[in-house]
Amino acid sequence: MSAPCPLRLALMGTPDFAVAALEALHQAGHAIVAVYCQPPKPAGRGHQVQKTSMHRAAEALGIEVRTPKTLRDPVEQEKFAALNLDVAVVAAYGLILPQAILDAPKFGCINIHGSLLPRWRGAAPIQRAILAGDKETGITIMQMDAGLDTGAMLIKDSVAITDKTTAQELHDALATMGARLIVRALDDLATGTQHPTPQPEEGVTYANKLTREDGKIEWTKPAYEIERQLRALHPWPGCYFSLNGETVKLLAATFVAAQSGEAGVLLDDQFTVACGTQALRLVSVQRAGKNATEGASLLRGLRLPIGSRL
Repeated sequence: MSAPCPLRLALMGTPDFAVAALEALHQAGHAIVAVYCQPPKPAGRGHQVQKTSMHRAAEALGIEVRTPKTLRDPVEQEKFAALNLDVAVVAAYGLILPQAILDAPKFGCINIHGSLLPRWRGAAPIQRAILAGDKETGITIMQMDAGLDTGAMLIKDSVAITDKTTAQELHDALATMGARLIVRALDDLATGTQHPTPQPEEGVTYANKLTREDGKIEWTKPAYEIERQLRALHPWPGCYFSLNGETVKLLAATFVAAQSGEAGVLLDDQFTVACGTQALRLVSVQRAGKNATEGASLLRGLRLPIGSRL
């Protein structure tokens, strides 16, 4: 399907979330003259320098890739302006866009944001929505301004969050939704039928950037909160707890409403642990440097007696 009037654009994004938009805009027939993403970095056990998902996808389509470490450099700003863009599309790019960048394209910069703004402005909207127990989230296509996700909204759509939804599942659903909506938003832009709507002043929340510390399990929390934490923080930063002075990753758990006890105490040989209220059964765990294993199997190997405190 071709665009009503193909636009000259750059796409600025780094992870898998942005790749879906790149492929959809390319398929729609827009002239993507450059892709901006984070520079290649060492990754994996071998710490080999690897290109980002966006970098690889753009190269596969024959699109020029640019990886500046900052956009505050006047030289980089001049190079961006020289592209003579109609619009720039931004999706999880990872760099702040100075005003000179925001102003360079004819129609400015448009962002694909993974929440129903003004809720969850900021860096980690997908994970924060699950952590908070939200029943829905979605995508907002917004016109970028100098604020943190404060620009006028162009299109919104929503998706349900169930008590089984993981961050990875939600990420994938929103990436697909964002790709569909950005094509529609650029069609509206090309045909002059766009209708920006200012964000309401009420309902603003902020999705602070995740750190490894967010994954630390506090057994004094209710079991349902820890279970949400597990779904929200997989695959990164992941959840973990201390066992005999060793850090153990928790990969999967089930909510056990019928059991309870003193927070952090082992309740049975199935690795059920009491929380602030009710309990969690630790289904899959991983010790440092080891393969993942069933929680009950680890328990048998360690010979940890019932009543032990984690």
